[in-house]
Amino acid sequence: MNSRRNYIRNSSGLEMNRTIPETLVVGDRISGEKIWACLLHLSFNFAGGIKKWGGIREEFEPEETLWNDAINRMANQGVNMVIINLDDSVLWDSHPEISLQNSWTPKRLREELAKIRGLGIEPIPMLNFSATHDAWLGKYSRMLSTKKYYEVCRDLIAEAIDLFDTPRFFHLGMDEETDHHQRHFDYIAYRQNDLWWGDLYFYLGEAMKKGASPWVWSDYLWHYPEKFFKMMPKSVVQSNWYYGGKFDFKQVNENQKIYIQAYIDLEAEGYDQVPTASFHSNKEKSFENTVTFCDKHIDDKRLLGFLQTFWMPTIEKYRDPILKGIDLVGEARKAYEQK
Repeated sequence: MNSRRNYIRNSSGLEMNRTIPETLVVGDRISGEKIWACLLHLSFNFAGGIKKWGGIREEFEPEETLWNDAINRMANQGVNMVIINLDDSVLWDSHPEISLQNSWTPKRLREELAKIRGLGIEPIPMLNFSATHDAWLGKYSRMLSTKKYYEVCRDLIAEAIDLFDTPRFFHLGMDEETDHHQRHFDYIAYRQNDLWWGDLYFYLGEAMKKGASPWVWSDYLWHYPEKFFKMMPKSVVQSNWYYGGKFDFKQVNENQKIYIQAYIDLEAEGYDQVPTASFHSNKEKSFENTVTFCDKHIDDKRLLGFLQTFWMPTIEKYRDPILKGIDLVGEARKAYEQK
């Protein structure tokens, strides 16, 4: 462990980037078709530290009637990818101790993935390793950046990739790891500086050596742009996110300008992007206007597609906004392809 810390401490940004060589990206991550994706929550314990969302769940939560209807609606609306937030809602062979009661078994998950693929939708795994969103790791969330922590994360990434039969992508999360986002938590732990980057490289390497291209949220860029562009490998797919409906710099506040500008800056630096909108706050124009803006400002070669998020548990209480959010993707895709 000490040697690893010394390596991180003594390595320059260039040397650290060399630990994530581009040649480790296996397979064709860019198909001929744009990604039109939705993020669907099997687990919602990425928000386990956020009291307004009900804190930690102890039992498997999604209601399968809504789950099935959402997947079928995606197929009908031309959604061709679903990011599945797995976390603790799978009865992991490697670490069943983190799994919720009544979690889907690996066999049950494989059956679901086969069904999804049969509908023409590409399933992609997500495990959010941000220290703000890792309550799903249970006791290991309080072992952050220790030898045992790395062992557990390595096992889970490998098992998820095997369950998904080596997916094109693996979404690692990594958003909102700041003191501000944990200010209401009872237990606060976050990484910064080289430790944050060293751990990110660890996750990236584990995904890449198993053949999946890593994918992360891009909001670190908002706070530390120079560090981000110095340290973030081009092999990592970026999802900057902005959930407003307005993209005119004259009509938005200073923070929103930063979020919007990030799309332009990522393009200028040559990153592949999947811009991300949301319907969790009923902004009907968020997805449509994200597509319009990013189509104008991101080169088609690097604009891999678009992602719709809901940030709601997959339960009947949220049926209407989840299905509406899916419909908005379908409408935007039709408009995009008719332009």
